[in-house]
Amino acid sequence: MNPLSRYATCAGYEIHYTEWGALDAPVVIAWHGLARTGRDMDDLAAHLAPRFRVICPDTIGRGLSQWARAPQDEYRLSFYARIAADLFDQLSIEKAHWVGTSMGGAIGTVCASGLFEPRLKGRISSLLLNDNAPRLAEAALERIKAYAGHPPSFSTVQELEAFFRQVYQPYGWLSDAQWRRLTETSTRRLPDGRVTPHYDPAMVQQFTHHTNDYLIWDHYDALDIPVLCLRGEESDLVLRDVTAEMLTRGPGARGQAQVVEVAGCGHAPALNVPAHYALVDRFLVHGVQDPGPGEHAFARSAGGAGLHSKAPVQYRAPSHLQWP
Repeated sequence: MNPLSRYATCAGYEIHYTEWGALDAPVVIAWHGLARTGRDMDDLAAHLAPRFRVICPDTIGRGLSQWARAPQDEYRLSFYARIAADLFDQLSIEKAHWVGTSMGGAIGTVCASGLFEPRLKGRISSLLLNDNAPRLAEAALERIKAYAGHPPSFSTVQELEAFFRQVYQPYGWLSDAQWRRLTETSTRRLPDGRVTPHYDPAMVQQFTHHTNDYLIWDHYDALDIPVLCLRGEESDLVLRDVTAEMLTRGPGARGQAQVVEVAGCGHAPALNVPAHYALVDRFLVHGVQDPGPGEHAFARSAGGAGLHSKAPVQYRAPSHLQWP
C-alpha cells in the first residue's frame, strides 16, 4: 500500500504529512523524532494501514514542512501541540491513538494532557512513547545539543547514508533498502551542491532557549489514558530510574502505564520489524493488559494493569532472532 502525500496549513505554516489506510478507519498519529521526518514511520504505517488510518506528519522545520519564521518561539513543545491541534481539527479527527518516537512522544504527551491545548483533551485515546519519557538524561541532551545545530554535509548521498548508518545504529536492524529509503527521505541539497540531513538547524534552539522543555512530568501526571513506554534496552536518553518512576505516578499510579524494554536497540527502536509491530499491535488492541496465553513479546516488561505479583513480570524474546 502506498501513502498519499498531503499538506495542511497549521498554526500559519504548511505542514506535510503522509496518510495511509481508509478514511473511515480508527486513526493512529505516528510522529517522528527530533531530527527525522514522518517517512521514518513508513514501515509501521504500512503494517497498520489495513486496519487504521495512519497520519505521519513532518514537524515544522523537518522534511517537507515549512521552517519556523521565529525559531526561538516556535521550535518548542507548546507550538508543536498547537500544530497538532490544528491538524486534528482540519482532518476532522475526533479520536486517535498516538505513537511517538522520541520528540514525537513528548509532543504526544503534551497534546494528550490538554494543558497546552485544551481542545485536544480527551481526543487522544492511548499513547505509545517510543524511547521517550517525562524526564530525559542530561548527558544525552548535551550530546543532542552538540550535534543537532550543526548537521554535517557530504559530497554524495552515499556518504550521507554511511553517516546515517553509523549514527542511527541504535535503531536496531534495518535492511539495505530501509537504510536507503531513510537516507533519501531525509536528505536536502545545499546551495554548494553538497547534501545534508533534511531539517532546520535552528530547531536546536528548543534546547538553548527552553532548557526544561522536555521536563514534562506535569503533563504526564495529567494523563488518564493507557500509556506504553518502549525503552530501547541500551538507551542513553531514557533511564531506568525514570521509567520506574513513570509506573508510580500519573497513569502508572492508576494502573494505566507499562514499560517494555526492546532488545537489540538503543535510542530509538525503528518500529520496522515484526517484533516491534507485535508490541504496537498488542498495545492498540489490549492497552497495558498482559498478553494473553500464547502471545509472545520480544522484550522485557514491567508494570501495568493486570500484573498481580509485586515483582515485575518478565518475558523475553528468543535468544536469536532472524529477520527476513
